[in-house]
Amino acid sequence: MIKRSTDATDRVWALLGGDPALTAAVGLGGPGPGGALRARLPVREMARSTVAVCALAAAELAAARRGGGPLPAVRVDDGAVAAAFASERHLRVGGRAATTFAPLSRFWRTADGWVRTHANYPHHRARLLAALGQPDAGAGGDEALTGRVADVLAGREAAQVEEEIHAAGGLAVAVRTPHEWAVHPQGAAVAQRSLLSLERMGDGPVRRFGGHVGGLPAAGLRVLDLTRVIAGPVATRTLALLGADVLRVDSPSLPESQDAHNDTGFGKRSTTLDLARAADRATFDELLATADVVVTGYRPGALDRHGLSPQALAERRPGLVIGQLSAWGTYGPWGGRRGFDSLVQAACGIAAVEAGPDSRPGVLPAQALDHGTGYLLAAAVLRGVTDQRAGGGTYLARLALAQTAAWLARGVGRDEPLRDVGECDVEPWTRERHGAFGLVRYVASPVVFDGGPSDWACVAGRWGADAAVWGGAGGGAGPSGAA
Repeated sequence: MIKRSTDATDRVWALLGGDPALTAAVGLGGPGPGGALRARLPVREMARSTVAVCALAAAELAAARRGGGPLPAVRVDDGAVAAAFASERHLRVGGRAATTFAPLSRFWRTADGWVRTHANYPHHRARLLAALGQPDAGAGGDEALTGRVADVLAGREAAQVEEEIHAAGGLAVAVRTPHEWAVHPQGAAVAQRSLLSLERMGDGPVRRFGGHVGGLPAAGLRVLDLTRVIAGPVATRTLALLGADVLRVDSPSLPESQDAHNDTGFGKRSTTLDLARAADRATFDELLATADVVVTGYRPGALDRHGLSPQALAERRPGLVIGQLSAWGTYGPWGGRRGFDSLVQAACGIAAVEAGPDSRPGVLPAQALDHGTGYLLAAAVLRGVTDQRAGGGTYLARLALAQTAAWLARGVGRDEPLRDVGECDVEPWTRERHGAFGLVRYVASPVVFDGGPSDWACVAGRWGADAAVWGGAGGGAGPSGAA
């Protein structure tokens, strides 16, 4: 049964500055909540509304590029959304599942509570172990090392661990209850912010990007993707689905997981540039000179030395739409800290709310903060592009995983009780295609509207292997038609 958009969709659409009448185009349906999003917090509604506003923003841009007329109908299927929010878990490349969390990325019991660490990347693992005085070697491999780390942490207080590992450049947070986060200075700062912001930050000429009339809404849009891990790449993966020419740019000195890229690199190309080298910086500047959108996902301030703060970008390229994503926000005592979905869940009280009968901290049924924020970021960019085409200007969208967590913790739009409905069948939303590493089995995008794309143009290639140029094979979206 198809029903109208929820209140949550209406409210988020209003935050994006959208015409409230347009949410009538959103139809919701599907087989039910699905076990993949079973939680105490209203994850299903959060997931549904983030996808809904993203699809609605795409439909709005499609109508604008046609010169007006009726808005394409948007369809949000609960099953498709549930499958997509766990896309990295369902991905198979050459029959192999992706590795998601490293052995040292987990909860640990401390002398007075729990901490959560993140050590998926080699440099984060090294900093974690250095802070704890543990060599990354020895008999027994990771199993023995995990035991030694557990022994060290068991004798320390959680807040002490949090600060010591942060000081060493590693990643760890104390597991807090919702009340403890509310009285924490960063939690209090987050509580004063809305879910997201989209603002016209300056003047700029109207940008008429290429692409044929009647094509996909983002056809001809050039997007510089300066994001990592899940949330930012999900946003730019969605822009690629909608026809954008997305070029992901990474530093060659920062390693990336090919498994992660296999999940979020659909429809994109990927290159590496060292912005400290004159030749690579000149190449990047040439790309920026003709970009329409820049999306950043590094901790606030990390790109400023390269002249890539939102203000610097606006001055260098008036008329850009800029998306800025962070873990904790750009404000407060943690505004410059690194963070990931799992850490935000632990710090903000979600892990405590989702705890099991043994009181061990729990987790959401998916990396829902990442995926939800990714679809919100894509929606904000699309809305910015629509407004930019109508009247010029430079637009800035700001989102943070902690703000998405606060929205979820507040109950999103309505109460949703815990339900045991069994496992979610992802088969209806899986696809198979051949790629550079063999047969790829993946989940289709849940962003669906009449006349929209049915699939990405290609699966992800080898991370960092593409030329640092616009256009060419790999960008854009698949054939037009309803998914």
